[in-house]
Amino acid sequence: MLQYPKFDPVALQIGPLAIHWYGLMYLAGFALVYVLGRRRITSGHTTSLNLRDLEDLIFYSVLGVVLGGRLGYVLFYKPAYYLAHPLEVAYLWQGGMSFHGGLIGVIVVMLLFARKKKLPFFAISDFIAPLIPLGLGFGRLGNFINGELWGRPTDVPWAMVFPDSGDGLARHPSQLYELGLEGIVLFALLWWFSSKPRPLGQVSGLFLMGYGTFRFLVEFTREPDNFLGLLAGGLSMGQWLSLPMVALGAIIFSFTAKRSSR
Repeated sequence: MLQYPKFDPVALQIGPLAIHWYGLMYLAGFALVYVLGRRRITSGHTTSLNLRDLEDLIFYSVLGVVLGGRLGYVLFYKPAYYLAHPLEVAYLWQGGMSFHGGLIGVIVVMLLFARKKKLPFFAISDFIAPLIPLGLGFGRLGNFINGELWGRPTDVPWAMVFPDSGDGLARHPSQLYELGLEGIVLFALLWWFSSKPRPLGQVSGLFLMGYGTFRFLVEFTREPDNFLGLLAGGLSMGQWLSLPMVALGAIIFSFTAKRSSR
């Protein structure tokens, strides 16, 4: 068993202003998206977008992540609670964000941006998809630093006791599994796949399949939300939300492959 390195969630305190590691991880994630996106534009991976477009996309995507992530958490995880306490929907400092909701928020942003630029939606999403995983990885690192979203009890040698779990049980460091799979592995896969010309939509389809599959698998080691537990079929909410991603990604990938071979 490994010792969980207890972190101070506050990275920097300036008078009454506290800067949290989790917030810094979000900033680092979006900064990396900009750096990678700039590299793809300057290296000629896209002729449809310029650096100003990238800056606009990132700005509006931040709004999409925050608003979509919060509304997704409200609707997917605690609809009854927030129906009874509607003002608390805006209490972002209490925590509660959904990746799947944030993804929907970013998709809406890309749809509107593509319409404004008069470009195919997949021209935007294929460009953005390879930039996302490392940003997700920073988010999972933030979860690990906060000691939250820990895994299920286990006796594997690298298990950790997370103090905030309150039960003293050794658990999977599932945040690090997600960092590795949804962050590093998915990034490497998408970066490699998108390095050559692909049929429009295939990179987006691969992202949906890859993230959905990795998230589905890691959820077997992640402790379900205590207010939900496991749902139908012994699956978690995260798994049920990931299955449509895999199915939609497979449909997009297959359809674009057939269309390009005609």
